[in-house]
Amino acid sequence: MHDRVGTITLNRPERKNPLTFAAYAELRDLFEALRYADDVAAIVVHGAGDNFCSGGDVHEIIGPLISLSAPELLMFTRMTGALVKAMRHCPQPIVASIDGVCAGAGAIIAMASDLRLGTARSKTAFLFNRVGLAGCDMGACAMLPRIIGQGRASELLYTGRSLGGDEAAQWGFLNRVCSPETVLAEARALAHDIAHGPTFANGITKTMLQHEWAMSVDEAIESEAQAQALCMLTEDFKRAYEAFSAKARPVFQGN
Repeated sequence: MHDRVGTITLNRPERKNPLTFAAYAELRDLFEALRYADDVAAIVVHGAGDNFCSGGDVHEIIGPLISLSAPELLMFTRMTGALVKAMRHCPQPIVASIDGVCAGAGAIIAMASDLRLGTARSKTAFLFNRVGLAGCDMGACAMLPRIIGQGRASELLYTGRSLGGDEAAQWGFLNRVCSPETVLAEARALAHDIAHGPTFANGITKTMLQHEWAMSVDEAIESEAQAQALCMLTEDFKRAYEAFSAKARPVFQGN
């Protein structure tokens, strides 16, 4: 934690930061707890070393899965999906800082983040079909087309090929391409700007971005009318008006 920004580090650099059963559960529980953490206003997720995350650990996850029964496998896939749900339902905007390998479940974590900064050398791959699995993992078939479009998502999910940093920016998966030396600092700076904005209103924005996927336009307009009216009751809205009138910059406090 630093100045209302929390940084989560995937920290197994010697193996390109793969996930274990315990890591999945720890991340799920952390993002669920963030729903109640009013001292945290934005999150940065990054990988230690020169890579973001290589996905599920081949020896600690993929190997043991082969011997599990169908009910046990369903427990696992529901648990990994619960991580994405927790990321989408926590009110804090999440900024992914992506360098190097970003594959499998690592690509899903990046996808489930609200904003993504990467490098030219980053390689994002939804490689589930390369290990004999469907591309519909952890919400990929619902979320990825909304980010980059149906055709491009289909290409990545059917082929499992890597998406380089520049192409990822062109496709809209990355918000920005940074140098490897600055990507984490730029992600933290972006998170800092968000954290010092109107955090209650930002949480409403994240909620509506999530919920409106399943709404008609009329339903969305009505829901946004109610949400915006609620934001107009906050002190931050009043602070913004007073600062504008005084030709000053508002200092938001999240209430």
